[in-house]
Amino acid sequence: MTAAVEIGYTEAVAASTSTSRAPASRVFASAADALHDLRDGASIAVGGFGLCGNPEACIKAIAAAGARGLTIVSNNCGNQGKGLAVLLQRRLVARVVCSYVGGNPDLEQQMLAGDVDVELNPQGTLAERLRAGGAGIEAFFTPTGAGTVVAEGKEVRELGGRPCVLETALKPDFAIVRAAVGDHLGNLRFYRTARNFNPLAAMAGRVTIAEVDRLVAPGELDPDDIHLPGVFVQRIVHVPEHENIIEYRTTRPRA
Repeated sequence: MTAAVEIGYTEAVAASTSTSRAPASRVFASAADALHDLRDGASIAVGGFGLCGNPEACIKAIAAAGARGLTIVSNNCGNQGKGLAVLLQRRLVARVVCSYVGGNPDLEQQMLAGDVDVELNPQGTLAERLRAGGAGIEAFFTPTGAGTVVAEGKEVRELGGRPCVLETALKPDFAIVRAAVGDHLGNLRFYRTARNFNPLAAMAGRVTIAEVDRLVAPGELDPDDIHLPGVFVQRIVHVPEHENIIEYRTTRPRA
């Protein structure tokens, strides 16, 4: 995800967005329509943690579109053949920026075979790189990873008496997220722990697409009940039905 590729692709996305749809209309009929300008080589931040809070409709639309050479920014890029693992199975992914590989056999196999480039980040660092991208912060220093392979090739300074690693912001071309409720202006409310990486991914994306379980009119969401303001969301899709996969169902017999 070099600067040259990122800027060039983003300019194309911006031009397509400005000419294909009036700015006042953010609601699209389907995830496929909202991803109409997805092209080979795009970088995409994806909300969700494992299989919790995944934008399932958008992931399916990306798989159907067949764009290749994608860079995926996600906590773990799917699991157990579900979620983002579908994109790996279709060989659409060239690079993954994540914090976890375990439990994802598709990513593990393609990484070990050299088919997918994987950049591992400490989980908090990944979250902060996304947040920084949305907040206009180009880079930041963190003590996390200092003295380990995480710091290799990066600037290290002593700050506050501790060595700190310079990490850069993430600014992907697209972000796809899922929210429990959204209005026509893009204001979002998430459902409990399904919030996870979704707000951070939405902030970072240059074009953010939110699929919402329930779509309401502007003003129906109490301002104090909004988790992410609509300034970060450019496109909205109403998706009332989801698979809602449970990764590891653990039960015990009733007495």
